[in-house]
Order: sequence, then C-alpha cells, then structure tokens
Amino acid sequence: MDSTKKYIGVIGASSCPPEIYKLAEEVGSEIARAEATLICGGLGGVMEAVCKGAKEQGGITIGILPGVNKHEANPYVDFPVPTGLGEGRNVLIVRSADVLIAISGGYGTLSEVGFALRLGKPLVSLGSWDVSDEILKAETPKQAVNLALTQLKKLEYV
Repeated sequence: MDSTKKYIGVIGASSCPPEIYKLAEEVGSEIARAEATLICGGLGGVMEAVCKGAKEQGGITIGILPGVNKHEANPYVDFPVPTGLGEGRNVLIVRSADVLIAISGGYGTLSEVGFALRLGKPLVSLGSWDVSDEILKAETPKQAVNLALTQLKKLEYV
C-alpha cells in the first residue's frame, strides 16, 4: 500500500436539505480531484452526497457502516465496511481519516468532532459545529478541501 495515500474523512448528517447535499457533493468532487480517498459513514444525506460527488470525478470511497450488512451502504460507496457497532463506528471513521471535514450535522456529527479533537486529528468545518479554536473554518467546498490538504502537508502525508 502506498503510504502517501491521502485519506480524507467527511462527517455530517444522515439526512440534509438540498443546499447541504449540494455542498457535500462539491466537497466529494474536490476530494476526488485531489486524488484522495474518501472515508465516511456510508449512509445517506451528507455521506451519500459526498460519495456521489467523489464517484462523479472517478474517486475512491469507503463507507464505515453502523450495521452488519454491507448492502446498507449508499450506492456510491466502493468499499462498504460493516461494523455492527452502531454509532460506535464514529470513532473508526475519525481514526481511519488523516484529516476530517465536517459538513453541517447534528449530535452524531458532534460526537465525531469530539473524537477528532480528542485524537488530535485536523478538522475543517463547513457550516458545522464551532466548539473549539482548533477547528479550521471554511466558506466553500473548495476552501474546505484545500484547508484539509494543507493540514495533510503539515503532517507529511503528501
């Protein structure tokens, strides 16, 4: 395996309004253009949108699922990983990613934000939780991915 491969995690709500879906789709497209692998929770809402955007640009997607059935994954997930852990899989998503982008989201997203901060993972927010000065703020999908890539370079992943 290529140790320089970039893993960008995207966290967000399992259901979202159309404007958030579109933002997430654009984030997925930017991740694929950066030749990074997308890691997410593999279900609907933000997770589906980000995977859709990545696939439209030829990207690779990994969905870390809460249940035991790989067929629960949205249709844009290349590699579904059933865990049987329910929301406990949130820590796996955070640990698997080199850097994370949070898009909108509720309390499930907040738990992932908390894990990211606790584990020292770089975190970019695109309209998500603002609970720490350690969280980088982005205004656009492109800026969010660029901030994530900058953090990866600082971590010597690129």
